[in-house]
Amino acid sequence: MTLFRPTITTDSVATVPPEETGRIALRTRMLRGSAVLLGSTGLVSATNLLYNISIARGLGPAGFGHATAIYTLLMLLSAVTLAFQLVCSKLVAKSPDVVEKVAIYRELLGRSWKTGLVLGGAIAAGSTVIAQYLRLPSSHDIVLLAIGTALYVPLGVRRGMLQGCYDFTRLAINFVLEALIKIVGALLLLHYGFGVTGVIAAVVFSIAIAYATADPPIQRTSERKPVSVSFREGMQASVFFLAQVIISNLDILLVKHYFAPDVAGLYAVVALVGRVVYMFSWSVISSMFPVSAAAHQKTSRTVLQSALLLVSGMTAMFTVAVWLAPLSLWKSVLGSTFLDASHASFSSLLASYSAMTAVYSVAVVLLTYEMSRRIANATWVQLGFSGLLPVGIMLFHETLHQVIMVQLFLMLGLLLAVSLPFWPEIVSTPYESVDSAGPLGFVKIRRVSEPEVIAEFLKAEFYQPEFDPYREKYGDLVATGDISNELENSIRKTLLFRRRGRLWRELPRDTQWWQIELQPADMPRVRAFPRKQWRKFAEGDFYLTRMIGRIRSAIESDASVFSEKMRSVAVDLQENRVPNSVLLIGVDENGPLTIIEGNHRMAAAMLVSPDAVSQQFRFYCGLSPHMTKCCWYRTDLRTLTRYAGNILRYMFHDGDYYVQRALRNKFENASAQ
Repeated sequence: MTLFRPTITTDSVATVPPEETGRIALRTRMLRGSAVLLGSTGLVSATNLLYNISIARGLGPAGFGHATAIYTLLMLLSAVTLAFQLVCSKLVAKSPDVVEKVAIYRELLGRSWKTGLVLGGAIAAGSTVIAQYLRLPSSHDIVLLAIGTALYVPLGVRRGMLQGCYDFTRLAINFVLEALIKIVGALLLLHYGFGVTGVIAAVVFSIAIAYATADPPIQRTSERKPVSVSFREGMQASVFFLAQVIISNLDILLVKHYFAPDVAGLYAVVALVGRVVYMFSWSVISSMFPVSAAAHQKTSRTVLQSALLLVSGMTAMFTVAVWLAPLSLWKSVLGSTFLDASHASFSSLLASYSAMTAVYSVAVVLLTYEMSRRIANATWVQLGFSGLLPVGIMLFHETLHQVIMVQLFLMLGLLLAVSLPFWPEIVSTPYESVDSAGPLGFVKIRRVSEPEVIAEFLKAEFYQPEFDPYREKYGDLVATGDISNELENSIRKTLLFRRRGRLWRELPRDTQWWQIELQPADMPRVRAFPRKQWRKFAEGDFYLTRMIGRIRSAIESDASVFSEKMRSVAVDLQENRVPNSVLLIGVDENGPLTIIEGNHRMAAAMLVSPDAVSQQFRFYCGLSPHMTKCCWYRTDLRTLTRYAGNILRYMFHDGDYYVQRALRNKFENASAQ
C-alpha cells in the first residue's frame, strides 16, 4: 500500500539571503536541499517498501488488496491533514512573534480536532456501506480507520508547527518513528494471526504515537493572543492536496470495486512500486518550493528549470529500470502468487504505471511553482482533472492496462494544461535586451489621477467614427472638462470604453499613473503598440528606434493607407493640430515602455526630428509590478488567454446601446442626488 505523504517545506523568505539571489546560487541551494531531502526520503521509502512487501507476502493478494483499500481511504482523507499542515507551517513561519505563532497553532489545532472528529464519525456511521462497496469481509476495520482519521487530521497541525519553527530534526524523527512503529506493530500482529485487522490497528497505533511525540514545546506558554487564520490560505492548500490525493489514490479503490480481490491486490503492488518515483520527485519539489517563493521572478525560472531537469531525469530512469527488470526479480520479491493473478505482462503494467506517475510528477513541479509564486490558479485545473479520473475508470475498466491508460491520458492532458503558461512566447515582444537609460531611469514629474489620464486619452480618440453619436452633446466635456467633477469623469470613462474598453481592462488594477520627463537616452526602450500594422515593421522587435528605418523606407516607397496616415500626422505635428499627450505603460522607471496611445505621433515625430521627440510631447506613464500580465506590454499565451476571456466577458458591454443606457443612468442618478 502507498505509505508516502508529501510535505511542502515552507521556509520563510528570510532563509534565502539577498546575496544568494543569483541564478547559480539559487540552483546550488535547491540542489543542496534536494540532496538532503532525497536522502531522508530514501530512508523512509526503503522502510515503507520493506513494510509493504512484508504485508503483501503475509496477507496474500486478496488480503493485501483489502488492507490497501482501507489505507487508501486514509490517504484520500490526508488532503485535509496536509492542508492543515501547509497552512500552519506557512503562517507560523511568516509570524515573527512567538505569541502569535502559538496563537496560530492553538487556533488551527482546535479546528483540526473538530474536523477530525466529524470525519471520523461520518466514516464510522457509514462503515457498513463502505465495506460493501469495497467488497471487504467485515466493517470493523473501517471503524478502526475512523479512529485513525480523528487522530490523523490534528497530527497535521502539530507537524506544521514543527515545520514552521524549522525544527526539521524533530519532524524527521517523528516521521521515522511512525514508520517504525507501523512496521513492527503490523509484523507482530500478523504473527499472532490478526490479519488485515492487525495491519490497520498498527496504522492507527502509529498515528497515535506520532501525534503524542509531535507536541511542540512552545505551546505551553500561558500568554494568549487572538488571531485570524486566512480562509484563502486554507482553500488553496485544500484544493491542491484534495486533487493530489484523488489522483494518487482513488484508482486503487475503483480497481478494488471493479476487479476480483487477487487482481486488485496485484494492481496495489503495481501502484506501490510505480509510485516510488513520485516519492523521490516530491523531495525535489519540496526543496524547490521555498527557494522559488523567495527568489526574484527572473531568477526563479532557473529554479524551475533545475527542478524540471531533475524530476524528468529521475522519472525517466526509473521507468526504464522497472521496464527492463527481469520477471524473476519480481517473483523473488513478491512471490509467485501475485504474478499468477496477472493477465498481462507485469513489467508492461509496471512501466506504464511508472510512466503515468512520471508525467504527473512533472505536472506537479509546475503546479507547486505556480503556488510558490502566489499564482495558484492551476490548482483548480488539477482539481478538474481529478474529477475526470473516476469517470474515465468507470467507463473503461475491462483490464488493468486499460485503467492505467485512462490515467496516463488524463495526466498528459493535465501536464499540457498546466504547462501552457510556461510555453515560449508565441508572439515575440522583447523586453530584456534594451539599451539602458541609466541607473535612475526617467524622471517622475508628478503623480496623476486615472481620470486625468482617461481625459487625455479620450481627447486623442474623440475624432474616431465610434464617437459620432456623442460628439455634439459631449464635445465640450471632452475638450475642456473638469477633472474634479466625478460625474464628468464617469461620463468620459464610459465614452472612452466605447472604443478602448478592451485595452484599458487589461491594465493591472494597481497601475499608478505619473507625468514623466523622457530624455533622448530613454527613447531606445520605447516600444510601439504590438498590434495591427506595426507588426510588419517590427520583425519581432517593436522598439521604435529600431523600427523607424523600416517605417521610413515604407513611406518613401509605397502609397499604402499606413504611409498616407503617417504623412498626414507628420504635417499635423508641424502645424500643432494634434494632441500633444502620449500614454505609456511599464513595470518601473528603468524597464521597457510601451505606447498605448500616440504611436503614430511618436513615429512621425521621430521621422521629422528624432532628437526633439523627448521634448515634443507631454508623457503619461502607468507603472505596475504586474504589468507583465498585460498583453499590451508582454504578449504571450497567458496574457492573450486573459485578453480572450475579457473579450467574451464584455462582448456586448461597450456597444452603443449599453453606452447610451449607462450615460442615461448616470444623469438620472446625478439628478436624484
